[in-house]
Amino acid sequence: MSLKIPQSTKTIVLKKSPEGRSPVYHDAVLEERPIPALKPEEVLVKIGAVSFNRRELWIRLGQYPGITFGSVLGADGAGTVIASGRPDDHLILKRVFLVPMRGWDTDPEAPESDFGIIGGGSNPPIGTFSDYVVVERNQVVQSPDHLDDVTLSAWPLGGLTAWRAAIVNAEASRGQNILITGIGGGVALLAMQLSLAKGANVYVTSGSEDKIRKAVSLGAKAGVNYKSKDWAIQLSNIIKEGNGTGKIDAIVDSGGGDIMGQASKVLKAGGKVVCYGMTANPKITFTMREVLKNQRLIGSTMGSHKDLLDATKFMAEHRITPIVSQVVNGLAATEEGFDIMKRGDQFGKIVIKLENTERAYL
Repeated sequence: MSLKIPQSTKTIVLKKSPEGRSPVYHDAVLEERPIPALKPEEVLVKIGAVSFNRRELWIRLGQYPGITFGSVLGADGAGTVIASGRPDDHLILKRVFLVPMRGWDTDPEAPESDFGIIGGGSNPPIGTFSDYVVVERNQVVQSPDHLDDVTLSAWPLGGLTAWRAAIVNAEASRGQNILITGIGGGVALLAMQLSLAKGANVYVTSGSEDKIRKAVSLGAKAGVNYKSKDWAIQLSNIIKEGNGTGKIDAIVDSGGGDIMGQASKVLKAGGKVVCYGMTANPKITFTMREVLKNQRLIGSTMGSHKDLLDATKFMAEHRITPIVSQVVNGLAATEEGFDIMKRGDQFGKIVIKLENTERAYL
């Protein structure tokens, strides 16, 4: 069974920045493209919503490797399977999200083959910012029943990154003190939600007092402003008031830079810093001080297909809903979404809604 297949789709395509534009900012152009015939192991997904990641902005700024002009942007998308190259496919009319990466299936340590993230490149040569997407049928995952397309589109890349960083690498568990830096971004918020569901005591940092208040309202124990030079001492004192240890077991960080030095007063001996990004500085200082304290620095990028399935199962069991900051309507509003992301004041994900979905958002 399959529905009528459209012949073409609107899509957001990456175009090279015109000569002389400074700084470089590649164009995101709305185009109409033909939909290719389905191969036996492919399905056609009618996209209901897509979400932004910082990655799309870095691509447009020319600051991301493997950029391919003419490719479709977007790594996160959710919708409904409306056709399949396989007769009587059980996926027809099922709500799904697209797997955001390729090349990493089950290895617990690192990708088995050439790793790639969808959108903006050639490996693989698809993206989600489109009304319809043709994708391998084994690269979609059925939606948990408590999420609509808007909230589901905010899950895949961020959820996988957060799971790998906070649960697999930081090993957040009941009673542990976990610090998540830069709260407000999609990955940081999902790391907080997953860690809370594991029973951890979650603390946060942000440069915004409002974002700290919102995080506490969602379950974080407390937060400190990283703009304060003595934020680590402040945090240690807060923890002492709560449970007496004054120490953090693990830090989930996206800033890089001097996180090891800054956190030395609050990270326990034998503790670890899991870094999934370096938005503040592309280098991390690691000194003999950390060696003598048996502290560990762990790099964490995305995760495996197995990690994604494990994370999605956990998310469904605990009814975790990804936090959506703002929703814009239709692919024609893509530039509006980029403008919101460039401002950097969002709390949660920015989503483009392609279908009507009634739900309240923060």
